[in-house]
Amino acid sequence: MKGALFVVTAPSGAGKTTILDAVLEQTDNLEYSISATTRPPRPGEVDGQDYFFLSREDFENKEKEGNFLESARVYDYYYGTPLDYIESELKKGCDIILDIDVQGALSIKSQNYPAVYIYILPPSLQVLRRRLEGRKTDSPEVIEKRLAEAKKEMSYLEKYDYSVINDELDVAIEDIKSIIRAERCRTKRRSGIVRRIVGSPQRPGEETS
Repeated sequence: MKGALFVVTAPSGAGKTTILDAVLEQTDNLEYSISATTRPPRPGEVDGQDYFFLSREDFENKEKEGNFLESARVYDYYYGTPLDYIESELKKGCDIILDIDVQGALSIKSQNYPAVYIYILPPSLQVLRRRLEGRKTDSPEVIEKRLAEAKKEMSYLEKYDYSVINDELDVAIEDIKSIIRAERCRTKRRSGIVRRIVGSPQRPGEETS
């Protein structure tokens, strides 16, 4: 059975990383997507585990050849999702979570690549503001910028298949796990298994020879 790609987006402060880390810990045969980047490795980072570290020339060549599912420039470096890596893992039957922003998600969706799109929402913008302020890592100006970006991102919510509201953390975690379980039960994903079980039954209205 081929794996499924789960594209997950959330505004800063919505708790996405905490939720996804818990989901991966509690779910078998599920892993994070590994991105390619042109930035140098940080201490402790391992090529092929944290990122695929590429030279700018190699990255640009792969980009021209269509070897990225999506890519973007962030400040002085490039980041992208390697298509060959995604395809290889899915063919092994492994499900993949791709943690990405709205721009990247819409880029993938525009290609009609088969994926399940999930957006994680805060219970309200007021709660999101309190969470951002509670982190004590951003200036008031940065917080306002993040809130404005969150409003803009959420205007694309209808493009996503599922929305999960992170009001209670445990509930949000279970919601994501439920979506993954449901997608794994889709008949088209289990077509090989189903055929082995039921064979080729006669459909209603068909005549036997």
